[in-house]
Amino acid sequence: MLGRPGLSRTGSFRPENLGQNALHMIGNLCFTIFVIGVLVFTIIAATYEPEDPLFHPSTKLTTFLTSTSNATFQSDNTVVKTGEDFMAANQTAFATFINVTDVVEIKEVRTDQTSSSECEGDSRKPLNCRDPEVFHLMMKEAIERFKDIHFYRFGKPAPGPEENTCDMAWRFRPKEGKTAAFYKDYRRFVINRSENCTLSVLSIGDYHSGVNARKRKNKNQKPGFEKTSGRQEQVVAALPVVGETVNDLLPVVESENAFSRGKYLIYVGGGDRCKSMNHYLWSFLCALGEAQYLNRTLVMDLKLCLSSIYTSSNQDEEGKDFRFYFDFEHLKEAASVLDHEQFWQDWNKWQKKDGLSLHLVEDFRVTPMKLSEVKDSLIMRKFGLVEPDNYWYRVCEGETESVVQRPWHLVWKSRRLMDIVSAIASKLNWDYDSVHIVRGEKARNRDLWPNLAQDTSPDALISTLQNKIEDGRNVYIATNEPDTSFFDPLKDKYSTHFLDEYKDLWDENSEWYSETKNLNNGVPVEFDGYMRVSVDTEVLLRGKKQIETFNELTNDCKDGINTCNTASS
Repeated sequence: MLGRPGLSRTGSFRPENLGQNALHMIGNLCFTIFVIGVLVFTIIAATYEPEDPLFHPSTKLTTFLTSTSNATFQSDNTVVKTGEDFMAANQTAFATFINVTDVVEIKEVRTDQTSSSECEGDSRKPLNCRDPEVFHLMMKEAIERFKDIHFYRFGKPAPGPEENTCDMAWRFRPKEGKTAAFYKDYRRFVINRSENCTLSVLSIGDYHSGVNARKRKNKNQKPGFEKTSGRQEQVVAALPVVGETVNDLLPVVESENAFSRGKYLIYVGGGDRCKSMNHYLWSFLCALGEAQYLNRTLVMDLKLCLSSIYTSSNQDEEGKDFRFYFDFEHLKEAASVLDHEQFWQDWNKWQKKDGLSLHLVEDFRVTPMKLSEVKDSLIMRKFGLVEPDNYWYRVCEGETESVVQRPWHLVWKSRRLMDIVSAIASKLNWDYDSVHIVRGEKARNRDLWPNLAQDTSPDALISTLQNKIEDGRNVYIATNEPDTSFFDPLKDKYSTHFLDEYKDLWDENSEWYSETKNLNNGVPVEFDGYMRVSVDTEVLLRGKKQIETFNELTNDCKDGINTCNTASS
């Protein structure tokens, strides 16, 4: 103790130094607070995952696409939104539909002097489906029969298999349609000619029954009857037409010279495989967007891995085809793409001979802007094994987001699946209401959804829907409840319909089955979980009235208790 100076005698605590010490202590305190703040901000930034913009309305998607926010994608198992979901319904294109008054009724002028024997002779002749009188009768009958759709084009009739039958195609859309799309149908008409030569339609067949009128679309072929202007034709050409014959054969390079002059981009490896369809599309559109920015052909793998969340086996399933789920015909017509198998065959044939070079990129942080001056024939982005840095969409994050835009307009849903949607809606005459009823795991989890099971019980549904849907209406129910007989009590008030009621549209005798089998090298294709949910959702969205579970059938929040405000923002 004797050798240690007392605290009161240290130089630093002398009265004349107190002010300096106080400033020093305040500075240290401020620096400590600053360091703690930086640490907190770093932790938040590292763990933050922004909401997935795909699951918001199109206005929010547009805001996202034009923003400079972090582009990190948060995957989900819902049905993916594609380009046509964000197309505004052009009222100019849809306003000019064909009225019954536009169809001039042509009657054969017969004088009193016409003998009954002459008429008798005409009545025995085979029916001429190209006769203007027959054509106008069929158009007039179609417009009067199908009151819930607007007609925009009629094709010229074709002879049916019987002498008194004619097949005719038309382009249409539902009167209360909300999607920016047209539909095509072709049906068989049975026509009677009476003894006095008067024509009448005895019956009109079911959806797509008039197969002789189904023709490959021809841009130069004039329709039988339509009301359009030149400007309107341009608008219509940019819209999906569900029901047309699909040509999704793989594109090929015309010649060695054309291949050697081309510039290509390919993504290889990565952790995107077997993820949700939303994740897949988010990454694929990043690659497609970069290819367009660099003015290169995207070399794409059309073979997908379907995530276990969509499969009946609950296992990831390889070997699925892009064309099962998306409209490849539209993609190849609107963008420059090649299948990777065809590309590598051509590359191996001509790469050495023509001196084609490859530029390898193994870091996603190398931006497309840095690659814009690359002259090599092929740019290959190779992704590693560590997630999430090996996700393709990382290329489009940061500064790239404001430069490379994902080309949503290039990817549409499979027109084969959408044709099933159109067939179901047509069987309901496009005159039905729809209800989305969520049950399953959420109904069993009373901690997060305490009222859902009770609110979606048959008695509760009858009580809730009586003020929303008129008695006797066709009601399409989209639900994850596996036992649809659970909803049988609703049949006392409504004509209820479920997806499995229309299995014939994808069974082994269907167009969908035969066409997908051909795409799959003769191997039958399963109508898998993603296809089911996709069709179910699209039929739901075409109902005249659409009732959702959350906010309309129950007060529970979609994502569990205390999340309603978050979900709606």
